[in-house]
Amino acid sequence: MKLEGEQKLLRIFVLEQDKWKGKPLYEAIVDEARALGLAGATTIRGCLGFGRGHHIHTAKLLELSYDLPVLIEIVDTEEKVKTLIPKLDEMVQEGLVTLEAVHVLMYRANGARRTV
Repeated sequence: MKLEGEQKLLRIFVLEQDKWKGKPLYEAIVDEARALGLAGATTIRGCLGFGRGHHIHTAKLLELSYDLPVLIEIVDTEEKVKTLIPKLDEMVQEGLVTLEAVHVLMYRANGARRTV
């Protein structure tokens, strides 16, 4: 698979304790992206954040560290990324989903090396 040049970056901001059908939401989203054949997905656990309600989620305070922010990032073609959006509309009850243009400089899958 060649994924270079102008592509789309889908970012999904949720909380660690959010669920979808009994499974962590971030895990369910990654599973759905994989099932749809997207190039890849990465989840990043935040150490501090707040959302619309302005409630601080932080790893600093033990009693608040159980529900930290989680960011899921997916880069692929616009066509493939847009196949996930209707499913996200069902799955994400609270959170933020953004879509932006990115320029992919390099994408190496299966150990492939590009010769210059």
